[in-house]
Amino acid sequence: MMIQISLSPWTATLLAILAYPIIRIIHNLYFHPLSRIPGPRSWAASRLPFIGALIRGTIVHDFQRLHAEYGPVVRIAPNEVTFAAADAWTDIFQTRPDQPQFLKDPLWWARQPGHPDSLLSAINPDKHAHMRRLLSPGFTPRALRAQEPFVQKYVNLLVERLQDLAKDTGVGSAEVDMTPWFNYTTFDIFGDLGFGESFDCLQHSRYHPWIAILFNSVKAASFVISARFYPLIQFVLLKCIPPSLRKVQRDHFQQIVDKVQRRLSWELQRPDFMSHLIDKNGELALPIGELNATFMILTTAGSETTATALTGTLNYLANERPALAQLEEEIRGAFKSFESITLDAVRNLPFLNAVIHEGLRLCPPVPWMLPRLVPEGGSMTPVSIQAYALNRDPNLFYKSSSFLPERWLPRAASDPTSPFFHDERRAVQPFSVGPRACLGQHLAWAEMRLILAKLIWTFDMASIEGKRVRWEDMRTYLLVDRKPVNVRITLREGAGV
Repeated sequence: MMIQISLSPWTATLLAILAYPIIRIIHNLYFHPLSRIPGPRSWAASRLPFIGALIRGTIVHDFQRLHAEYGPVVRIAPNEVTFAAADAWTDIFQTRPDQPQFLKDPLWWARQPGHPDSLLSAINPDKHAHMRRLLSPGFTPRALRAQEPFVQKYVNLLVERLQDLAKDTGVGSAEVDMTPWFNYTTFDIFGDLGFGESFDCLQHSRYHPWIAILFNSVKAASFVISARFYPLIQFVLLKCIPPSLRKVQRDHFQQIVDKVQRRLSWELQRPDFMSHLIDKNGELALPIGELNATFMILTTAGSETTATALTGTLNYLANERPALAQLEEEIRGAFKSFESITLDAVRNLPFLNAVIHEGLRLCPPVPWMLPRLVPEGGSMTPVSIQAYALNRDPNLFYKSSSFLPERWLPRAASDPTSPFFHDERRAVQPFSVGPRACLGQHLAWAEMRLILAKLIWTFDMASIEGKRVRWEDMRTYLLVDRKPVNVRITLREGAGV
């Protein structure tokens, strides 16, 4: 005897809607091509745990925990895999003869509809290579030598402002939150080199409104990115953005457009980033829309990341007295005066370089590399590298969570008796590798060396009891959400600044 069940179309539709997520979860867990890759079942079943971690700002630390539990290859979503292995840098980011590139994932990287491409959003390799080739002359070591006076100007102004804070107390010593001061400096440097005018942060000892809006938008960007995984939610979210917020977005971009236009209107020769994009007839090498979009991105990428590395490095230094004492000895022994501290002079100071390397290892400005797509044959699967987890892997580094700059000294790599001899230094790639490696890494290194050297020359620095900050507690959205890093600075006798 057969039992017939008659369902109305509405009921059948409702049941199908309710059954769909269950069927998807079962498929993701047991029948998906990635089902054999290790990882937490909840993350493999649904994108929701990933989104939750992204919105909470814990995603970097969650990835570190997952790699510690499951190994160097982890499935972090139904269709995404993450790596914490040194070889992944070359496997994913380097080009190989006769092999297609791993392209950027459009979900994360693609430009908004109706907007021009930027250096960051240009997914097509040929398009990106063309843009990079035009921009790169402004970021070479040769260009940096000509740009040194601009860099020196703002580093000196940073030192001057901090001296004022110390003197104003009447005792030559002050408690200072260094987090904003590093931002003031790096944004002012990029503003002058990019647009011919700084953001005047150091001049006024406060953030320019453009930068303040940038920081306030970072968390919101995590929500926007999360919505892209669900197009219907993204559609509704975009419709719900109030006109006032859209105006803030337009005004934010327009300020960069205005800065670009002012720079282009000046008939002068100066060794900045823009000069290499203007030919002798005043014609632009890039379409103006792409130029505006690119400098919008470069202003952030060329400033915030360096400030993050400096903040993290100084935070560790202030709390690790032996390392700080060794750096003081090197800097103060290498120079006779403040004025003698130049880019050439600081380039080859071994312990200064070791300190910065160690700071970049523990405090990578880009803690996780956003996904690339495996080419044909890999089903266009998104894959990413977890720099934060990789850099702190105890299987790759001796005392991996400790700030030990000596691991980067030449002896550590050449002496088999050194505890750091087997450290996997090639795993640390803070500027990435391959054709999309950081364009401004020479400038970043110059800024970090010069700023640290001049600060150490001028001030005695120390942590403040009860106000120590653990970098491990910093949340990460699309950028590191840095907290105040308070140190005590004391004017050094005989600094002669």
